[in-house]
Amino acid sequence: MNKSFLLMLSLAMFIACGKKENSDADFSKPTTDEATTQTDASSYDPKRGEGKFDKVDLGATLDQTMATEGQKVAEVKCTSCHKPTEEKLVGPGWKGVTERRTPQWIMNFATNPDPMIDKDPEVQAQLEICLVRMPNQGLKDEEARSVLEYMRKIDGVK
Repeated sequence: MNKSFLLMLSLAMFIACGKKENSDADFSKPTTDEATTQTDASSYDPKRGEGKFDKVDLGATLDQTMATEGQKVAEVKCTSCHKPTEEKLVGPGWKGVTERRTPQWIMNFATNPDPMIDKDPEVQAQLEICLVRMPNQGLKDEEARSVLEYMRKIDGVK
């Protein structure tokens, strides 16, 4: 019985160790994806963000109808993580965001947050504070624009 046990143990060790692959791999060099991300990050525009919005035209005054619609969208998709004050909930509060960020940055982040989370140093710093990556809520362009108008209302635009 000892011979059987030793034979099975030897066989198990042989199978577990298996064939070593990539023994010459150099893990200190970035992979192609990492190198691309580093290049992309260096060309990232922190005023615009990453996405399809190059320019967002805002009215001089608040579009109250759009802001009301934006509040409704926010209550469904945003306020479980964001407060309309400066207070952090899961994510940062929204008070003052339209003064700190350009409209196109807000629109790009709201509609496609993942590339910006990967490239924007300020968003990465915020992620270290909040510890939760903002999920893509699938906002349509019109919904994001309405939420932006709601943010403007929060910041006192009349």
